[in-house]
Amino acid sequence: MGKLIDKRNLRVDGRKLDELRPIKIQVGVLKNADGSAYIEWGRNKIMVGVYGPKECHPKHMALPDRALLKCRYHMAPFSVDERKPPQPSRREIELSKIIREALSPAIVLEEFPRTAIEIYVEVLQSDGSSRVASITAASVALADAGIPMRDLVAGCAVGKVDGKIIADVSDIEDKEGEVDLPVAYMPNLDLVTLLQSDGALTKAEFEKAFKLALEKCRFVYDMQRSALLEGFMKTKREVE
Repeated sequence: MGKLIDKRNLRVDGRKLDELRPIKIQVGVLKNADGSAYIEWGRNKIMVGVYGPKECHPKHMALPDRALLKCRYHMAPFSVDERKPPQPSRREIELSKIIREALSPAIVLEEFPRTAIEIYVEVLQSDGSSRVASITAASVALADAGIPMRDLVAGCAVGKVDGKIIADVSDIEDKEGEVDLPVAYMPNLDLVTLLQSDGALTKAEFEKAFKLALEKCRFVYDMQRSALLEGFMKTKREVE
């Protein structure tokens, strides 16, 4: 018996190996942003606001053939067990870049040259796999802002714990497990926009984990679409 998976193949939080934590997505939660979304994924609580396309500042950063995509991933001081310093950490700067690059292929940036699209991710509470939860919520917030997109980007992290492949890695599984493999995916276009690996897998393990990640991304994608539809219907009722 491993320390994170018991003899019944149940994890420390009682989930099966391929089971996701509960996910809730809400659209249009910030009245002052052009688009917004809130996601609860397990104990992760993340708010995303999107602005733009808007005038690019400073102007010398404007791109002649497409919009400049900016992303800031920020963890609140109270988002983790021990108070985090409010200034951006090296990890937050790295994750800002990773999230931007995972979302960029989905956005039709060339429709808005010399402008900027800004994404602000605020992690209110973190419990592992916050980067894929952030990508999932940011994708919905971009759609809520009415920004033309080729597809939604859905994320899910899979991993290896006690020698077994699991879906949706929690904080303790990330810290004490053997592998964390975050994936972001555009299901309608069948295009992967993020694939990272912290730890080593055999070829057979990787194929099993990657297949599981895509399956769970498709499930998350359906939740994104449902949240957007619910948000649209709510707005429609309010204006009628």
